[in-house]
Amino acid sequence: MRQFTAVVNPTAGGATSAAALLGVARLLREAGAGLETEYSRSLAHARELARAAGERGRVVLAVGGDGMAGAIGGALSGTGTTLGLVPAGRGNDFARALSLPTAPDALAEVLLHHEPRPVDTVEVVSAVHERTVVLGSVYAGVDALANRHANRSRLLRGTASYYAGALRAVTTWRPPRYRVTVDGREHAFSGYTVVAANSGYYGFDRRIAPDARVDDGLLEVVMIHHAPRLLFFALMNELATGAHVHRPQVRIARGTEVRIEADRPIPYGADGEVEAEVPVTARVLPGALRVLC
Repeated sequence: MRQFTAVVNPTAGGATSAAALLGVARLLREAGAGLETEYSRSLAHARELARAAGERGRVVLAVGGDGMAGAIGGALSGTGTTLGLVPAGRGNDFARALSLPTAPDALAEVLLHHEPRPVDTVEVVSAVHERTVVLGSVYAGVDALANRHANRSRLLRGTASYYAGALRAVTTWRPPRYRVTVDGREHAFSGYTVVAANSGYYGFDRRIAPDARVDDGLLEVVMIHHAPRLLFFALMNELATGAHVHRPQVRIARGTEVRIEADRPIPYGADGEVEAEVPVTARVLPGALRVLC
């Protein structure tokens, strides 16, 4: 029977994470599985806890949203440790890409009895050569700016902060001149964002890259060119279905390595966490992580 270590951040959506874990924990223990819980102080601490649990041969459960899943999944990438996800965040986009169930009984069945599946991870290297590994996507542009505004909001919380942050970001956005290099081929344009997607979803169930697959060894690179703001808002609404990819303002490339540069400093983010400013390089690590799904 599997032995699990659940890593929870009690300061970031702690009540939601605890509730999600409780529903699954009872079922795991009733089935005879071992389960211990570790509480992290930060994403960096969560990575340390996950690596330590993996070294003891335990299955690591990332309890939270995409930030927690990305941090722990990145820490376990290439180690051979098996990862399980207990979705408890606002977006849960990587869990959605894996078609993970949300009902506790169905999720417990996956964690107890399904075999690990190898999935790709993404190595991210910043301008100062700092390296991290994430699961879902790297995005540079108005979406990262919106996320930054939302994270800094003091008056609004949850989904409301993201809607307000997105509106503020779009209405003040000045399109930079991008230079995006995908496996040596350069794309130059002015626009709103570049998303190097391992998962097809980002930003609360938005299908930014409908054809992206987590196990194909490729990144789907979505480039949204400049458009009038009203058209851009219409395009954003189409993210719910993936229909935006048919717009002439959207270009898509595929590759194993993506370099994103711009003619002025713009923020980039990865798995819901805003990291720094471009330039940034994203490289796919094929089959580097074992996930129960």
